[in-house]
Amino acid sequence: MPVRSALALACAFAIQGVAAQTIPVKDEAYPAGPINVAVDATNLQQRIMRISQDIPVQPGKLTLLYPEWLPGNHSPRGPIDKIAGIKFTANGKPLVWTRDPLDVFAFNLDVPAGVSNIKAEFQYLTPTDSGQGRVVMTPSMLNLQWNAVLLYPAGYAQSKILFNPSVKYPSGWGAGTALDVASKQGDTVTYKQVPLEVLADSPVYAGRHYKQVLLSEPGQKPVRLNVVADEAKYLETKPEHIEQHKELLRQAKKLYASEHYDHYDFLLSLSTQMAGNGLEHQRSSENGQELGYFKDWDKKTGSDDLLPHEMTHSWNGKYRRPDGQMVGNFNTPLDDGLLWVYEGQTQYWGNVLAARSGLRPMDRSRDTLASVVAYYTDGATGLDWRTVQDTTYDPVIAQRRPKPYRNYQLSEDYYSAGQLIWLGADALIRSKTGGKKSLDNFAAAFFGKNDGQWQTPLGYNFDEVVSTLNDVLPMDWGTWLRDRLEGRVSFAKTIEDAGWKLVYKDTPTDAAKAAAKESGRGDFVYSLGITTDKAGKVGDTRWDSPAFNAGIGTGMTLVAVNDVEYSAEVLNDAITEAKTSKRPIRLTVKDFNRFRTIELPYYEGKRYPHLEQIKGKTDYLTPIFSKK
Repeated sequence: MPVRSALALACAFAIQGVAAQTIPVKDEAYPAGPINVAVDATNLQQRIMRISQDIPVQPGKLTLLYPEWLPGNHSPRGPIDKIAGIKFTANGKPLVWTRDPLDVFAFNLDVPAGVSNIKAEFQYLTPTDSGQGRVVMTPSMLNLQWNAVLLYPAGYAQSKILFNPSVKYPSGWGAGTALDVASKQGDTVTYKQVPLEVLADSPVYAGRHYKQVLLSEPGQKPVRLNVVADEAKYLETKPEHIEQHKELLRQAKKLYASEHYDHYDFLLSLSTQMAGNGLEHQRSSENGQELGYFKDWDKKTGSDDLLPHEMTHSWNGKYRRPDGQMVGNFNTPLDDGLLWVYEGQTQYWGNVLAARSGLRPMDRSRDTLASVVAYYTDGATGLDWRTVQDTTYDPVIAQRRPKPYRNYQLSEDYYSAGQLIWLGADALIRSKTGGKKSLDNFAAAFFGKNDGQWQTPLGYNFDEVVSTLNDVLPMDWGTWLRDRLEGRVSFAKTIEDAGWKLVYKDTPTDAAKAAAKESGRGDFVYSLGITTDKAGKVGDTRWDSPAFNAGIGTGMTLVAVNDVEYSAEVLNDAITEAKTSKRPIRLTVKDFNRFRTIELPYYEGKRYPHLEQIKGKTDYLTPIFSKK
């Protein structure tokens, strides 16, 4: 047998892969008809979902795609590594398939003459440990994301491929989703036919312990809170907390002057096993919270901004999308360049709506903002070499993996840095118009178009953002925005324009205390320049901070402080003592299997960020956060 050269082999593979890479997406209906997808989600013990698809086809070459670019993830992170056991049959006979060598998300088949339907069968092996990815199946609940459990034909727009979805749930479980039920037989629920675009945007939360709460008023478009929990007792709600969720809906509708859904479903898990997530959808949102979200709720402490943030995406990111994200299918790369609007403004409004609804008290809202201002004033050292605009490409660059020196490398800073940009815009509009106008006017004009429409998303670009701002307050918004996106204006000025200033005190805010108590984290960011976990392991080390310059790095473990076993309290006491004694803090650190002592010459005491109102300046922050 002749030996083929490496070049010849490469050319051969390239030729095989051309089809999947270059198949144009036609904006027309998939001609062979609707696709059935059935998911068996009953194997909780081994956390395996079994999938069967009936795919109508025409004879000839066929390429089936597994969704790659997931909306909301902003990067090609489709969990194709979790798919196994792929088999295709036609008329009961197996079909040979090959993976496209240039596109691993594409499967190529030859459909024989006389075949009008093929069956695809495979398993989705969900993570059994958080190190493999986010856990989506537990003994008490599951999160079904349709994009993870289906294949679809290449060459047709995701809005023009119809699916008939069904799920077999564990016996007795309840399920929440934006999909409408067509029928139910035993534990199997069949949902009404929808296009792929809607199906992939309509996840399911199901659980042994399930509760649904109606948040909307009679006669309004239904908005429901669907909750699953590890145990039934965590489903018990307090009337005043539910009222805050209802107020969130009222405040959102006032702000955006529209509803871009026919109904909306919050999907909320309260769990130690399936938690810590948030993902937006047009008519629903995935939200993972701690067990005590309802049970331990305290109106003085309040809730976080997760639900307000994800609901805001119904308007910003889902109905209204950057032009570069208006693509034909889930395997077309997305342009993330406007994420400072998509996510940054959503981050802003999520915090504002949390305050306006009462989910977060006014003082907590200011305290939370203080930590953001401090980070982008003194903490994000990477702003010396990298711009906020450049961080919009980080989901693709880093794939949301952890970083050793995040403050210097930066990450997806378009979220919170974007939040400050929009805070500055709001304060400026209020200042220039004497409080008669605000960024609320922008939100109503920009997101309020075509009230009631949700099936057909509406794109936007930088010029429209600028134009809409100019309609509210005529000025050179293009330059104003670019100055901040490109790092020509300090974020310290942003909070000052709102009538407040950043100061440091020797005690943390109540919000910071609560966060530290919950996480066990030691917060020494603006003093020594480090954070630590309960065991003393050093988290993100601030670049060029006292700790960094003394030789401490991310990943080391603090073993002792001045010869006393480490704890956050012991280190805080040492920081206070050093301020008076002017003697270096002596830290014993463990680095892999090596121990060493580091002398840390820091004498400025404890420093925690706070916001203080500037005397003589108008306070715009309070009206921004106030109920409308």
